[in-house]
Order: sequence, then structure tokens, then C-alpha cells
Amino acid sequence: MATTAKPQPSMYENVKIQFDKAANVMGLDETVKKILSSTNNEIIVNFPVKMDNGTVEVFTGYRVQHNNVLGPYKGGLRYHPTVDIDAARALATWMTWKTSLAGLPYGGGKGGIQLDPKKYSQGELERITRRFTYALGDNIGPEHDIPAPDVNTNAQMMAWIADTYMSTKSPAERSKNQHVVTGKPVGSGGLEGRDRATGFGVVVTLESWAKLRNTSLEGKRYIVQGFGNVGYWAAHFMNKNGAILVGVQDATGTIYNPEGIDPEALLRFQADNGTISGFKNTQDYTSSEFFGIDCDVIIPAALGNQITEANADSVKAKVIAEGANGPTDTEGEAILLAKGVEIIPDILCNSGGVIGSYFEWLQNRNGEIWTMDDVIIKLRKKMEDAFNRVVITAGQYKTDWRTAAYIQALVRIEMAYKQRGIFP
Repeated sequence: MATTAKPQPSMYENVKIQFDKAANVMGLDETVKKILSSTNNEIIVNFPVKMDNGTVEVFTGYRVQHNNVLGPYKGGLRYHPTVDIDAARALATWMTWKTSLAGLPYGGGKGGIQLDPKKYSQGELERITRRFTYALGDNIGPEHDIPAPDVNTNAQMMAWIADTYMSTKSPAERSKNQHVVTGKPVGSGGLEGRDRATGFGVVVTLESWAKLRNTSLEGKRYIVQGFGNVGYWAAHFMNKNGAILVGVQDATGTIYNPEGIDPEALLRFQADNGTISGFKNTQDYTSSEFFGIDCDVIIPAALGNQITEANADSVKAKVIAEGANGPTDTEGEAILLAKGVEIIPDILCNSGGVIGSYFEWLQNRNGEIWTMDDVIIKLRKKMEDAFNRVVITAGQYKTDWRTAAYIQALVRIEMAYKQRGIFP
């Protein structure tokens, strides 16, 4: 009799498993556990948009607000066919842990629109983005819920959101609302260095890992999944450390060159050709075998649930630095940990983006202009501090780094609830 394949757990199921594990290890207060086990608000909006050809399409947008005990909800908006309420719940919950671990005065939110942006013109994307912003209304706000770029969204889209939101306010109030989103273009209130903050943070955690293990990134072979903003900047800073990029995978293909791939040349090739496939001196590689490439470091910087029970056994790397949110599912992680592979968890590894967003929010709020040097120095310090706290906590509780990162985040949230009490 044929056996049916076991269904892969959803991202939200993974989040709940990770949360329960950390809560049990640390002995999280039962009341706090109950509160954190559900989201505060879940907003679904359906809105019509006129297309270039005169027809009207109705889009569904989501915004999930998980918890705001530490401050306003904070988290990205993604435009992708996989966006749904379950994914938004998972990502919003991770943002609560991520902002707490980083020591920021934020809670967690996430959302987006279920669409493939490649199918729409620039004008259509602008109308979709502005109409989504208008539909969300006062569910977002600079002291309430602050979106940012995520998968398939960028600085231009954040500028449209800011402009639309500000236009709904009275003229005297408009400039006070510029920080309703972060990740804006530098000319529209954005932060110098915000574009590279996530990728830079990924590499800072890898530098900290190398230091902890008495080695360096010089000569280390690494592969990157996803060659968008996070993947490219991670490769850029890995290169500066003397590491060798040997494999890249994204939605357009999988390439391999054991002698090394120049990330700068690959970025230019991708911009000109719309694909990474066919880049000079590389061979196409079987996509399903990508994570089995012989290397020291894997940087998954694409979507969730990429390293699973099906492929974790083939991993040869010593360390995985999670540039994406939830790239390793719980079953894949159990296999990796049993093999001795170290995992720098997403809520630590890719938190450079939200730390950069915090700096931009502060800059707008205080009417300041920060330089690139200010940003990089402050970002490095926050990332290194968080990494060291996670390592110490893992030692104290004799647990893995992901569980330790959760514990660090949960301790801060638990303290806030205990000090403030439950209303009324």
C-alpha cells in the first residue's frame, strides 16, 4: 500500500513549536504564554484597482498585529503569491521576538498582498500600493504600526505608502507622519545604509560566529539562496571578509562555480538579463541539490521552509546564517543539530533590517540626518551584543541558539507584562 507523504508544517505551526519549546525550557509565566499564543489584531482588506487596460481587479491585503507590549507594531509588507493570513501570523509573531531580542521599543506586525508583482506595470503597482495604504487607514501609523519593505517590496513602494498616508492628514499634521513607514528612499526621509542593513547584519553575526570558533571568514566557501537585497548585500560583505561565493540560487535558476563567483559582476548580469542563469564561468546546478553543495556556510535569504526533513541530511556546511524568515523548518533543524551544524537563527541573524528601520524612525521622529558611518557603527554594536547574549543564554540553559534567542526575547516581554499588569 502506498504511503502518503507527511504534510510539511506551515510556517505558523513552526513558530508555535519553537515558541512552546522556549517557553517550556525557560518556564515562561502561563498568563504571558497564553497572551503571546494569539495575535492582537488581524486585518484583511479587499480593494479594487483599475488596471492599465481599463479593467478592475480586486486585491486582498493583510496586516497582522501580533503584540505591542514593548511598543508600536513593526514589520514588513511583502508582495508574493504565498501571502495569506497564516504566513502573516507567522511573520508577525517572529517580528515580536526579533524586535524584543534586538532591544528595540517595538512589537511585531507583518502583512502584504497576495500577488506576483512581475505581472503588473510600475503604474499598476503604484495604484495597488496606494489603494492598499488607503484601505488600511488608521490600522497603520507612526506611533501605532510601522510597515517596511520585505519580499518584492522596495524603497519606492515605501515612498508611495508614506505619501498616501500623509495625504490623508491635515496639512499641519502631514510632516509629523513621515515615519509611518521605514525603508524609504534617502531623498524622502530614508536612512543612509538601510538598503544594506539586513545583509550587513547577517555577516556581522557570521563574523561573531567565526570569532567564537577561533577562526575567520577568510577563504570560507559559502552559498546564498536568494539574490535580492539581503542575498546580494550578504555576499558583498562576505566578499570583503575574503570568503568565496561558490553557489547561488534564486527563482530564476541555480548556478555553481567551485572557483568562486563575483557578487558584483553577478548583480550587474542579473540587472541586465533578469536572471542569474547563464552567468559567465558558472554551471547550472540541480536546484533540489543546492543545499548539498560542499561549502562551509549557507545563507538562505529567500523564503520560508526551504531547509526541511527532505534535504537537511545533505547539508555539508558548518553553519547556517538565516537571512530569510523561517528558512529552516523544525524537522529540518532537528536533523541539522544532530549533525552538529550550527544555526544562527533568523530572529537574530536578519534583525539588522529592523534595527536599521528603528534608526530611520528615530531620525524622522527627531528631525535628524544620520550618516552611513553612524548607522554601520551602531548597527554592528547592536548585532554583536545580541549575538553574545544568545550564546551566553544557550550556555545557561544548555540549549540551541534558536531556543536561546527566543528565551532572550521572551524574558523582556514577560518582564513588561509583570511590571504593567493586565488591564483593567
